[in-house]
Order: sequence, then C-alpha cells, then structure tokens
Amino acid sequence: MTLDTDTVRSRLLALKSELIALSESARDDRKPVELDQQSVGRLSRQDSLQVQAMMMAADARRTKEVRRIDAALRRLDEGEYGWCAECGEAITPARLEADPAAPRCAGCA
Repeated sequence: MTLDTDTVRSRLLALKSELIALSESARDDRKPVELDQQSVGRLSRQDSLQVQAMMMAADARRTKEVRRIDAALRRLDEGEYGWCAECGEAITPARLEADPAAPRCAGCA
C-alpha cells in the first residue's frame, strides 16, 4: 500500500494541534466550582457543576484522541501505518481518509 506519509503526518499533527487548542481554550470551564452561596445561587451552582462535568468529559475524550493520534504517528515512523494492528491486513484508504488514526481495518474494528 502506498501512502503519502508527509500528507498523513501533517494531517495527524493538525488534528492533534486542534485538539490541544480546544483543550486549552476550555481550561476555565474545568476549574473547580466555588461553593460561595452569597455570590451564586443554588441553581446557578448546579448548572456550573454540570458544565464542569461536561467539559471534563469532553477533555477526557480529546486526551484519548490525542493518544490515538500519537500511536498513529508512531506507526507511521515504524512503517506500520495503514496496516491493521489486529489481523495485519491493509486498512482501506477510505477508512484512513475518514479516520487517519484508525489502528484497525473495518472488519476488526
């Protein structure tokens, strides 16, 4: 299977940069919620706690995706990119186009 490794690498790095930037921009939303009843009402505090929980979950998903991208970059460096980590068969170009960090073919996924 022939791939333009420079294009794949730049696409993976761009995705990683985008995820890290999103994580940085949402940093304030993940800060602990202060429990000062004088400045914030009970419902506002509950809403803040819910927003914090959602932002933390979104950040966990972004972190997991960054790890997948790092693994794909390692596979690219090792010459294993584009091959299924489970069965060893080639991953279809359409699947890699849709998810450039995909470690498995459609059959094994």
